[in-house]
Amino acid sequence: MDRSPSDPDPSVAPPPGPSPTLRAPTDPRWVEVARADLDRVLCDHAHCEKKAAAQAMSLVATYPDRVELVRRLTRLAREELSHFREVYDRLVARGLTLGRDAGDPYAQGLRRLLARSDPARLTDLLLCSALIEARSCERLALLAGALDDPDLRAFYARLAQAEAGHERLFLDLARRYDDPARVEARLEELATAEAALVASLPLEPRIH
Repeated sequence: MDRSPSDPDPSVAPPPGPSPTLRAPTDPRWVEVARADLDRVLCDHAHCEKKAAAQAMSLVATYPDRVELVRRLTRLAREELSHFREVYDRLVARGLTLGRDAGDPYAQGLRRLLARSDPARLTDLLLCSALIEARSCERLALLAGALDDPDLRAFYARLAQAEAGHERLFLDLARRYDDPARVEARLEELATAEAALVASLPLEPRIH
């Protein structure tokens, strides 16, 4: 499988450190919650990758006149679908079935923060996507450092690197299509709200 620039070889790229975008780390107890029910983590992770691809294409459909957005997010959608298949293959190998998506309170909470109209709504969509990728990166890196299975450790280290690249992609697009000073001010607001949202949610074996 070809590897994109945001999806580097784990043998030369360890999991990234904490993202400066996040205002609070995940509760350390989450790692043990996830380790205790890795099957559920894998199922949730598959849904996350599937929805990430769908969200990228939703942005393309809504903003087809933004040339750089279309180019970069169509590529991202392909990568997210590739990751979905990788996670899906691993859960099937464990004798699991994916089942229906029960919904994601974390993503739903972020969507309630979105501005209602453009141009502010596009900025919020891109910044919330960056925050989701940053939180995913953090938790996948935590898994990479905590699992006993060397294959899963390498797998999650590689995907953590990919999520870090996706975070940068969304931040770059936000700064491209809005005033950078306004973007930074809004990012601070949304990142603060994201940290409060994470703190309010129960610790579950989920990526978010």
